[in-house]
Amino acid sequence: MRTIAPSFLACVLALAGCGGGASSETSTSSSGSSGSESAPATIVATAQAAGSFQTLVAAVQAADLVDTLNGPGPFTVFAPTDEAFAALPAGTVENLLLPENREQLRAVLTYHVVSGDVRAAQVTSMSSATSVQGAPISIAVEGGAVRLNGSATVTQADIVCSNGVIHVIDHVILPPS
Repeated sequence: MRTIAPSFLACVLALAGCGGGASSETSTSSSGSSGSESAPATIVATAQAAGSFQTLVAAVQAADLVDTLNGPGPFTVFAPTDEAFAALPAGTVENLLLPENREQLRAVLTYHVVSGDVRAAQVTSMSSATSVQGAPISIAVEGGAVRLNGSATVTQADIVCSNGVIHVIDHVILPPS
């Protein structure tokens, strides 16, 4: 699962039709369930409903970023899955969630966010993007897969939310020291 199989752009086109219906289902294979523009949920609500971002949601809550990511945006979030957080060295997540490490946690989380609604078609034409944290994120398309900082691969793109878009990634990216 390190690279996206056939073509990233084919995935983008398929996912673009899925939109962001975030009730109690993940948006893996629902095509045209209600209307084409049924009001999608916010980034936080979409992540909560998906079920595969429990660590990310807990971190956003601990960093006091819920109101920000529920705000008008728009934001583009490169969202690591629970498995991505689990791959960090033992104790890393628990350490970041401690109240005394809130600023470090905020830096890690805001490094996964870009201002604006940056869809996959635009991401694939970029070589970098400036994160809300302030540091750049390098972007490369390798064998049809979008890679961030050479370590994280976009595994699902363009999950549309009411205040932006989520691109699912398989590794946590860390801001430069």
